[in-house]
Amino acid sequence: MSCLAHEPEALLAERPPALQELLVLSTCNRLELYASHPGGTDTDPREMLAALRRLMARRTGVPEAEFADHLYCHTGLQVAEHLFRVAAGLDSLVLGESQILGQITQTYNAAAQTPLVGPVLHTLFRAAIRTGKRARTETAIGTNPASISSVAIALAEKRLGDLRSRHVAVVGLGEMGRLATKGLAARQLSRVTLLNRTVARAQQAAAQQPGWEAGSLADLPQMLASADVVVSATATPAPIITAEMVHQAMAQRPERPLLLLDLAVPRDVEPTVALLPQVFLYDVDDLMGSLDAALSARRQEVPRVEAIIGQEMAALELAMRELAMRPVVVDLRQKAEAIRQAELARALRHLGDVDPAVVEQLHHFSRALVNKLLHEPTVRLKEQAQNGQAEVYASTVRDLFGLTEPGTGEAESAQPGAAR
Repeated sequence: MSCLAHEPEALLAERPPALQELLVLSTCNRLELYASHPGGTDTDPREMLAALRRLMARRTGVPEAEFADHLYCHTGLQVAEHLFRVAAGLDSLVLGESQILGQITQTYNAAAQTPLVGPVLHTLFRAAIRTGKRARTETAIGTNPASISSVAIALAEKRLGDLRSRHVAVVGLGEMGRLATKGLAARQLSRVTLLNRTVARAQQAAAQQPGWEAGSLADLPQMLASADVVVSATATPAPIITAEMVHQAMAQRPERPLLLLDLAVPRDVEPTVALLPQVFLYDVDDLMGSLDAALSARRQEVPRVEAIIGQEMAALELAMRELAMRPVVVDLRQKAEAIRQAELARALRHLGDVDPAVVEQLHHFSRALVNKLLHEPTVRLKEQAQNGQAEVYASTVRDLFGLTEPGTGEAESAQPGAAR
């Protein structure tokens, strides 16, 4: 269903009329639709959800019946709390992982350039991104490595220092191997060789990073002789790195240590390899202890992250209340401006030939008069919005000044909703 996120023109054309704003967040393990619609008693959240379901079915070709039971729906401020937790790394497969914040930021930046995103989703996603950044700068939720591959790379750095001057080989490009390559790419390593049973797959992965090379498993003996670190994560039933193979490789590099990180289950490296001089072997069992400690440290940061989310939720609620008052303020000022222009035009017709400088002064005077008259009511309306009196005051102002009720428009939506 990720195709939804990359077709803004199609989404704009097929967006249900009742939904004023729409943003699709698509990652490796989630597909979420964030939508905003006008508030009011005529708006049925169930119909909004049904409209999103129909949109998903049309754009993906998957019948509603096949995914309807796997959806969840949030409305109002529940949407914000959910998104804030996602951005902060509390609602991820790996607690505190940072990749999701980058995905949210990229998705928002792309969607913000389209008419699909208006004031409500702008406000929501900016607040979510700010929350995610605060979680990572004000707490240690993302400090410690929290996956086997990240623990392995951290161990290599602890042993060898900065890896950018080292030659690292990754053997096997399954899930664990791919995670390892992501960690190496994030550290901007340029001397990396990827070995895989299917060479084309290794070549495709290596081509994404400058200086990286690819090879087959047949190149493994050569890699053992040249690499400083070998990360092995294949799915073979028996070890592919034997003691004899490593012994021969070390004969070519007697003064240089070799760090072997075996992430495979069952093992890729024979345990007796650890007995060889200048060879350091760590397998999954060795790394799990460090992983458990890292995750425990991250879990201890959760209350601090939740406190940040609480602060940002309070700020967002005030922002949304003020946003809900914006349409009546805009309508009030637009009506005042229309009256100003009409009355000034009438006065100028009666005055006849007037010096352009005088006309400009009259424009300046009339604009200043309108702004000063409306300044205090505008401030009061915003204050009442923050006090929870937005609807009452908005209705009163519309009645007193003869303003029409909101129909459709960019600034009218203040009811976010999300569905997956």
